[in-house]
Amino acid sequence: MKTLRVARLTREAFAPFGDVIEIDGARHFPINGGTTERFHDLATVDVCDDGGRPLINVFRGQPRAWPLEISMMERHPLGSQAFVPLRDARYVIVVAPAGEFDASQMRAFWTEGWQGVNYAKGVWHHPLLALDCVSDFVVIDRGGDQPNCDEIALTEPWRLELHGEQVAVTET
Repeated sequence: MKTLRVARLTREAFAPFGDVIEIDGARHFPINGGTTERFHDLATVDVCDDGGRPLINVFRGQPRAWPLEISMMERHPLGSQAFVPLRDARYVIVVAPAGEFDASQMRAFWTEGWQGVNYAKGVWHHPLLALDCVSDFVVIDRGGDQPNCDEIALTEPWRLELHGEQVAVTET
C-alpha cells in the first residue's frame, strides 16, 4: 500500500503549488496613523487571462467523515484560487503539480488553521477538506465566461487517515 506522508504546511514546501497566506515572516508596516499593521502582498492572484476578473466568495466547508477516500482532483486552468480561513480551524490540502495529472506527485499538508493557501493556475488539488468543525473561508478566484474547473477521477482512490495531530494519506 502506498502512503503519502502529510507534512506541515510551510511556504517553502508549498512553493511549487502556489503561496501560503500567513502573516508570520511577511513584509509588514504600520498604516492608518499607526493604528493598523498591514501585512503586504501575501499571494499572487492570477485571474485576468482571457478577460477574467477576480471573484470574492465565502465557502462554508463541512467537516469530513473519517476515514475519507480521495477519489477525484480538480484544477483551475485559467486562474489561481486562494482560500483564507475566517477562524482558526485546521484543514487538509492535497495537491499535485500543474500539467498532466500524476498521482505519484501528490503531496498533502495540514494547516495550523490560521494559514491560507493560494493554488497557482493549473495546480491539481482536492476540494476543501475541513477537519474539526464547520469552517468558513474567503475564496478569491476567477470569474469569466470560459469554463475554469477541470475534474478528474483517480484510477484508484486514496485514503486520508487522521492520527491525532498527524494526518496520513494512503492509497486503498
